[in-house]
Amino acid sequence: MKNMNFTKYLLLLAVICLLSPDLEVSAQSFYDMNTIQKIEIEFEQSNWDYLLDTAKSGSETYLMAKSVTINGEEFDSVGVKYKGNSTYDAKQIKNPFHIELDTYKKHDYQGYKDIKLSNVDKDPSYIREVLSYEILRKYMVAPQSNFANVYVNGELLGLYVSSEAISKTFVDTYFNSKSNPFFKCNPVDGAGPGTSSTPNLVYLGQDSSQYYNAYEMKSDYGWGKLIELCNNLQNDIEHIEDYLDVDRALWMLAFNNATVNLDSYIGGFTQNYYLYKDESGRFSCIVWDLNEGFGTFNQTGTIMLNNTDSKSRMTHLLHENDANWPLVQKILSVPTYKKMYLAHMQTIIDENFADNSYFDRGEALQLIINDAVNADPNKDYSYSQYQSNLSYDINSSGPGGRPGGASTPGIKALMSGRVSYLNALSDFSNTKPNITNVIPSVKSPSVNSEITITANIVDANSDGVYLGYRYETVDKFIKTQMYDDGQHGDGVANDGIYGAVMNVGNTTVQYYIYAENDNIGMFSPERAEHEFYTINAEIDAIQEGDLVINEIMAKNSETITDQDGEYEDWIELYNNSDNTLSLDNLYISDNPENLLKWQFPTGTSIAPKGYLILWADEDQSQEGLHTNFKLSAGGEELTLSYENGITLEYIEFGEQIEDMGYARVPNGTGDFVIQSPTFAKNNDDGSSVLGYSNLSSKLMLNQIYPNPFQNSTTIDFSLTESSFVYLEVFNSLGEKVANLANGFHNSGNYEYVWDAEGYSEGIYIIYLKTNTEIKTKTIVLLK
Repeated sequence: MKNMNFTKYLLLLAVICLLSPDLEVSAQSFYDMNTIQKIEIEFEQSNWDYLLDTAKSGSETYLMAKSVTINGEEFDSVGVKYKGNSTYDAKQIKNPFHIELDTYKKHDYQGYKDIKLSNVDKDPSYIREVLSYEILRKYMVAPQSNFANVYVNGELLGLYVSSEAISKTFVDTYFNSKSNPFFKCNPVDGAGPGTSSTPNLVYLGQDSSQYYNAYEMKSDYGWGKLIELCNNLQNDIEHIEDYLDVDRALWMLAFNNATVNLDSYIGGFTQNYYLYKDESGRFSCIVWDLNEGFGTFNQTGTIMLNNTDSKSRMTHLLHENDANWPLVQKILSVPTYKKMYLAHMQTIIDENFADNSYFDRGEALQLIINDAVNADPNKDYSYSQYQSNLSYDINSSGPGGRPGGASTPGIKALMSGRVSYLNALSDFSNTKPNITNVIPSVKSPSVNSEITITANIVDANSDGVYLGYRYETVDKFIKTQMYDDGQHGDGVANDGIYGAVMNVGNTTVQYYIYAENDNIGMFSPERAEHEFYTINAEIDAIQEGDLVINEIMAKNSETITDQDGEYEDWIELYNNSDNTLSLDNLYISDNPENLLKWQFPTGTSIAPKGYLILWADEDQSQEGLHTNFKLSAGGEELTLSYENGITLEYIEFGEQIEDMGYARVPNGTGDFVIQSPTFAKNNDDGSSVLGYSNLSSKLMLNQIYPNPFQNSTTIDFSLTESSFVYLEVFNSLGEKVANLANGFHNSGNYEYVWDAEGYSEGIYIIYLKTNTEIKTKTIVLLK
C-alpha cells in the first residue's frame, strides 16, 4: 500500500463504500428566506465577462468555471452562463446568472443542480420577486426564492435574487415525475418589440412547427400533447379538466390579476409560465419570473397602463372577451369557473392585502437585506430609492431607471388602491356563500369503508354545492354533489346542512367543499384545491419481513421483456408469509426524500410464497405494474413504506452488471448477491459466475492479499472435505479472464497467486466453486 497513488486509493474507497449512506451537512437551507446566501464564482479567465457575453449572443453555451463555492462548499468545474432577456445587457456589470452544477461533473448542493440568479433589474424595492413567490406558494406549486450575495473572482457583484429553477428536478420533487411533456412558455427568441409568436395557447392547427417559436420543449416529446391542450381549450371547454388542471390555472390568473403582474400570461406577451403534464394526465401551470410584479410591467396587450392609479384600477376580468387569451376567455366563459376565479382572487386579497400583512412582510424582508443592498456596488437604483419603493412610486431616468423615465409603482401605493377598487366591485361586495362545521361522520374510518361528509352552508344555490376528494396528491379530485334533502346523511331536509357519501379508498383521503350562488363561489378550506382537509384511515399493515424486495435488475439488455416486448428495469417482490398479502396503500420509491413516489394500484396482492414483478420503466401507460421511476445502474436506494411512516423494506445497491440479477440468497431472507437472474423464481437456483451461497461452510475463502494490489495477489482458501475446485477470475462485465485452478482437491488449505501483469486497471471478481458451493470476492487492480 505504501507505493499506491493516494488519489487512486481515495477513489477506491469511494467505490468500496458505494453502499454506505452519504452524509450531507449544511449550515442552512439554500432557500432559507431569513438568510443571505453567499455564492462565489471563480473563473480561470480574466476576460470571463466577455466570454459570457459572447456565449449569450451566440449558442448560449456554458463557460466552465474553475469553481463555484456556495456557503463555503466548493464545487470544481461548473457550468456558468448569463441568462435573461430584458434583464440582461452586455454593457452592465451585474447580469443574471444560470449556474449548472452538473454540466461537467455530477455535483449538487442540497439536491439542487441548477441555480438561477436574477439581478433585481427594474425593482428598486429588491423584494418583488421574493415577496411575490412567497404569496404565490400559499395557493399553488411555485419556486422557492431568497437572496444571495454573488462574487466573481473575489469581487462582489452585488445582491441577487436566487429562485428555484423550474427543471426536471423541480417537477420530480413537486409532481412525482420528470419525463412527461414539459414546456417553458416564453417566446424562444425573447419577448420585445416586434414579437409575433407568443405562448398564448391559441390553437394553430395540427402542425407542430407552428408552435416552435412560442414554446420551448423541455422534455423528450410532447408537441402533440400541447396541441391537444390548445385544441380542447378552443373547441371542447366542457372537457377541459381532462387536459388541464383548471384550478391551478385559475389560481395563476387570479394571482397575476390581483397583484397586477403583467409580465405574465395576462400581459402583452402571454409568457413567463411553464406547463408540465402531471401524473393525472393534465397540464399544470407553474408561474415564473416575478421581478416585474406589482405593477412594474405596463403592457396588457390591449391597453397601456402608464401610472399607478390606472394599474390599481385594472379590470379584474382583463381579457375576458379576448380570443388571443383563450386561457382567460374560454375558462371564464364557464360560469362555475368564473365564480371559482372570483373566489380565489377574493382569498388572495383578503389573506395578503386587505390587512396590509404583505407590507409587514415586505418590511421584514428589507430588514434582512438592508446592509447587503447598501453595500451592493452595482445596484441600479439608489439606496434611498430602495428604502422608499415599498411604499412610494419611483420616477427615474438615471442609472437603472425605467425606459423614458417611466415610474415603478410603490408596492403599497399600488395595492392599497387595488384593494379599495376591487372590494367596491359588485363581484366582490355581493353576498358570498358561507361554509362552516365541515365534519366527517367517522374520524378514523377503515380503508374501503363509506363515510359521510357534512357541512353547514348558507347563501348558496342548492345545486351549486359539491365535495371534491382524492386519494393521492397526483390524482384529479373526484367531484360529487352535496345535498340538503335529508337523504345523504345530512339530517333534516332544508336545514342548511349538506351531506355527501364518500368511499375511503386509501389510508389518506384529501377533500374540500365548494359552494356557489349567482354571484361568486367559496371554498373550504379557502386555499383549495392547493390545501385540503385530510382523513387518515386505518389499515392492517404488512408485518416487516413478510414482504421483501427479493431481486432487481437495473441494466436489462437481453434478459426478459415486459408485455410490450421491451427490455426494462425490473423489481421482484417476494411474500415470505403463508398468507395472501394486500398491497393496498403501500408505496415503493427510489427517492429517500419522497418515499411516496409510486403507489401500488388498489387491489394489488401477492400470494403466499409468491412473486410479483414491477417494471421500473417510467411508463405507466402500459398494462401491468409499471412504476414512475427507473433503476440506476450506478446504484441507488429502494424503499417499501406506508404513508404513515412505517417502512417494510429498505435496500441500497451499488453499481450493477448488465443482464445480471441482484438477488437475496437464500431466497427471501439472505443477503444480496450478483448472480444470473431468476425472474419470478427461487433465487437459490441462480448459477452465475458472480453468484454465491452461504448454505454450508465446507468451502472457505479465507483472504485475498494484498487487495487492492498492483502486480499480483494471493488467494487463500480451505476445504473441509475433498472436492473438485474451480478458481477463476472475471472482469466487471462478467467475462472470464483467468483460470487458476480446475481439478480435484483434497481437504486442506490452498494458496494460488494471480499474476496480473498485462491486465487493465479495474475491478475483478475472484470466483471459487466446488460441487456444492460458490464463493466470490471483489478485488481491485491498480496500475
